[in-house]
Amino acid sequence: MAGPAGLRRLVPALVRPVARTLPWWALGAGSAVGLLLAALPRMTQDPSPWSTVNALRASAVAFAVGLAFLLDDPARHTTAAVPTRRAVRHTLRLVLVAPVAALWWTAALLLVPPSVRPPAGDLTLEAATAVALALAGAACAVHRSDSPRPGQAVAGALIASAVVAPLLWPERWPLFVAPGDDRWAAAHDRWAVLLGAAVLLGAVCSAEPLRRRGPRRA
Repeated sequence: MAGPAGLRRLVPALVRPVARTLPWWALGAGSAVGLLLAALPRMTQDPSPWSTVNALRASAVAFAVGLAFLLDDPARHTTAAVPTRRAVRHTLRLVLVAPVAALWWTAALLLVPPSVRPPAGDLTLEAATAVALALAGAACAVHRSDSPRPGQAVAGALIASAVVAPLLWPERWPLFVAPGDDRWAAAHDRWAVLLGAAVLLGAVCSAEPLRRRGPRRA
């Protein structure tokens, strides 16, 4: 593997080829659907805070579904032989899309009418958790399989989880609460824990897999 000095030379050289292989089509589709969902309250005559916060949550999930394809790499079995660690390659992909994600989320928040816009910081925490879960799922799929395109399975799992989680999540630990609810602050403490767990899982799964030892000779 390349050392620190080697990485400083390799990473700039990787930016252009990595940018060309990013799944911009998936990111674009997720962004478009997400912005459309975020704009729904503006199209409603009298949007409620509850419908607005759920529109933004659905918007964040749509964008996260697009990001679930971020680690898809048709040339994965070729790039696996390069001297740059997998964690560096994953981080480079994330760094390239981070400005796009920040601009997109700002636009989604601004689409919501100010009169019913939920607390931006808390909703940003929820959106960041959805994104982190999508990226952690993609990293785990890459870590545990040889598929060069695990994004479709990860996206399907994320959509299913977004539908099922509000129905099955324990009521004594609420996550999906409305603005103004007394449980709002405690719920976002739980969102912060989920975000930390997703980031940790993604970091662990971005490590190179351990090589299996061959059979010992007699």
